[in-house]
Amino acid sequence: MIKQYKKELIVSTLLALLPIAAGLLLWNRLPGQLATHWGMSGADRWSGKSAAVFLRPLLLLAAHYLVLFLVFRDAKNRNQSKKVVGLLFWMIPAVSILVSGITYALALGWEFRLTSLIYAGLGLMFAAIGNYFPKCRPNRTVGIRISWTLGSEENWNATHRFAGKVWVIGGGSVVVKDIPDNSVAVGNPCHVIRAITDEDKKTCWNR
Repeated sequence: MIKQYKKELIVSTLLALLPIAAGLLLWNRLPGQLATHWGMSGADRWSGKSAAVFLRPLLLLAAHYLVLFLVFRDAKNRNQSKKVVGLLFWMIPAVSILVSGITYALALGWEFRLTSLIYAGLGLMFAAIGNYFPKCRPNRTVGIRISWTLGSEENWNATHRFAGKVWVIGGGSVVVKDIPDNSVAVGNPCHVIRAITDEDKKTCWNR
């Protein structure tokens, strides 16, 4: 089955390795230690320049190949939707580019709202996966694989149609800006609708 996707395999491999090429071009401008993990309060883990430039993209490429191996090993995926298979080809390379891009940008002193960028990326990923869920055909490696869905194609289709809507709504509801204290935020995309008043606290919080 992989023979049908030789072009996608080559292109996705090159994209996953693109951060290494970018790191080599920026090598002399990058510091000896680069932030490679972030928590809610900012960077909390650093790696040496060689590990950040070479090791992480290679680990993500290995994960990319493992995912594809498991998918194509499943005989039921021989008739899988090409759109679903296509998504699997591009997800990890996109993560590789995004994460390494953030690492390099911060190391070079670029200023931007890191949390907003990460959450926006996660929101787009959730929305993309949700959009493809209804197109996913029954198999044992991709999708919601529980006895309920695997035992019936009708259950599989109904579950993935519903899950697709939930994931798209969830992706669109990701908060990419700070929500002020004592505020109510709802919607898709999420936004502040009003402040919480003292009367609200009396009638709702004290019940």
